[in-house]
Amino acid sequence: MKIIVLASQKGGAGKTTLCGHLSVQAALDGHKVALIDTDPQGSLAAWWNERESDSPAFISSSIIKLQNDIKLIKNEGFDYLFIDTPPAVTETIETVVAVADLVVIPTRPSPHDLRAVGKTVDIVNDCGKRMVFVINGAANRARISTDAAIALSQFGAVCPTVIYQRTDFAGSMIDGRTVQEVDKASKSAAEVRELWKYVNTHLRNGKHRP
Repeated sequence: MKIIVLASQKGGAGKTTLCGHLSVQAALDGHKVALIDTDPQGSLAAWWNERESDSPAFISSSIIKLQNDIKLIKNEGFDYLFIDTPPAVTETIETVVAVADLVVIPTRPSPHDLRAVGKTVDIVNDCGKRMVFVINGAANRARISTDAAIALSQFGAVCPTVIYQRTDFAGSMIDGRTVQEVDKASKSAAEVRELWKYVNTHLRNGKHRP
């Protein structure tokens, strides 16, 4: 079983949205997928509770129970476990990152987000884990997205697929779905599929870059 952690100490980066979308895409590809929400706000749990489908499976856990729950999930034959994390709670993030096979760091292409990413990178490197950055919530044809990718590449791998700002991402999450489930032919759905393809390939073939 591979564990993918979505982490960013900057609030509003899109961790929960991407966690839900990536986990659904992995399930749509035929994998057995589980979710854990470690954010006290419980946004991922609230989204899952609105779903009609029971895939991916949601596991109610906590930081104290995390290690034991991961063993139980692995024993149940799951292929992937996605874990959402809270913003700006360093000790919690460190505990979750420590169990990751890969840390996905969503970053909006703004000066504030880029300045904040260093703390998350430090946590990932202190734990000796691999990471990939995802440019999320980008505006069409905005040069700052390219500039952000260049800046982030100094720290680690940057996904070549940019996730653009569209209302269908937020709209689909209202009733517990994702853009792939609402309209699989949409541009947003195609971006999510490409993102998952990159993350999965990097997860299995990538090497740690301190």
